[in-house]
Amino acid sequence: MSDTEETETQLQKDFVESSTFDPLPLKKWLKDQCRLLGFEHPTPVQQACIPRILEGQDILACAKTGSGKTAAFALPILDVLSDDVYGIFALILTPTRELAYQIADQFRVFGKPLGLKDCVITGGMDMMIQNSALTESPHIVIATPGRLADHIESGTEFSLNKIKFLVLDEADRLLEDNFGKQLQTIFSILPKQRQTLLFSATITDTIKQVQSISERKPFLFDGNLLHQPADKLDQYYLLVPSNVKDAYLFHLLSLYHGNKDDDEEGGGGAEKKHSGSTIVFTSTCRDCQILSMMCRKFHMPSVEIHSLMKQRQRLASLAKFKSLQVGRSGTSITLVTQYDVKLMHKIEDRISKQLTEYRVKEKEVLKLLVEVSMTRSQVEIQLDEEDFGEAEKINKLKHRILEQEILAENNPTEKKPKKNKRKNKQKRLNSEK
Repeated sequence: MSDTEETETQLQKDFVESSTFDPLPLKKWLKDQCRLLGFEHPTPVQQACIPRILEGQDILACAKTGSGKTAAFALPILDVLSDDVYGIFALILTPTRELAYQIADQFRVFGKPLGLKDCVITGGMDMMIQNSALTESPHIVIATPGRLADHIESGTEFSLNKIKFLVLDEADRLLEDNFGKQLQTIFSILPKQRQTLLFSATITDTIKQVQSISERKPFLFDGNLLHQPADKLDQYYLLVPSNVKDAYLFHLLSLYHGNKDDDEEGGGGAEKKHSGSTIVFTSTCRDCQILSMMCRKFHMPSVEIHSLMKQRQRLASLAKFKSLQVGRSGTSITLVTQYDVKLMHKIEDRISKQLTEYRVKEKEVLKLLVEVSMTRSQVEIQLDEEDFGEAEKINKLKHRILEQEILAENNPTEKKPKKNKRKNKQKRLNSEK
């Protein structure tokens, strides 16, 4: 280990021992705002990165989702902005629309005493309204690359040549997905004299290569190097037959949101009465819609969010879910069918943790089987009558067209030989005449 690496590792250990925001070099009004909002203890990524950002360094930070990455860049940006309030001061790029709005929410609550003006630029919203917002020189612009590149190429009258900060949140996804052309368009109009902050859940080879985005060698923070306590997430798996998986799912949901008074069976992972919010992940948009509708028929309040919904509907769903009191601790239960066992073992290898088996009362599941099956059939018929399948086909067609356009842009000369063949054939016909 080099001297630099030893120093960095020691610094990260020191940061973990800090317990309040007081030692951080933030202005008093920001510390007061943190306390007012209930933020008493900075996370390791905040302790490590905030001082470095305020010193003017570029950052390449890796930290888990939910570790406070947004505040790690929002707080120092607001601190520097308060010295000389002007717009556009900072540009934050993110791969998804929903994340852009979540980041904007945090900037608003932290920056309220400053009279902060922000602007969210994403797809699915009116470009003319966004155009107007950009020309009013907001302090912070949070954007997805595609829509911001559209505004730049369409000649919207706004300037990014005086920004102080460029932030790439979830940088691994931004730099590995199909954002290359849009990022080039954006970077081409940014000033070289700026601070570049890259935040990611993982440090990949791509992330290491993009140090070229920064004019200076960035400070590297890798949260995986820290010896942190075990996650507050209890992780289980539940083996279920594939043809009755819905019944097991709704039995689990009834334990969290129903009126059952099941007793514990004893042992780790035994079923018991819970309360709180639940997120169910599905593999398709259709399954997401079906399960949400089934929940409502079982009198379980639910909202769905998937790519076939309009942007306003997605934001409305997020707002309803965020209004609930959700803690950082919780339980994760993966439903594993007979076809998923190998995949589950791969997941365990990936996370370096063996999942605990979750046990349920089979008799209680069987009581729900007929009702759940009938409810799913009713919901599927309802979706077919509403032409949900057509919306799915249209969405797939859009993705296929987009993929073809990207391939054409990356291989602009691919079709030229065919055109030359047609021209040569026409010349031969003319000569024969």
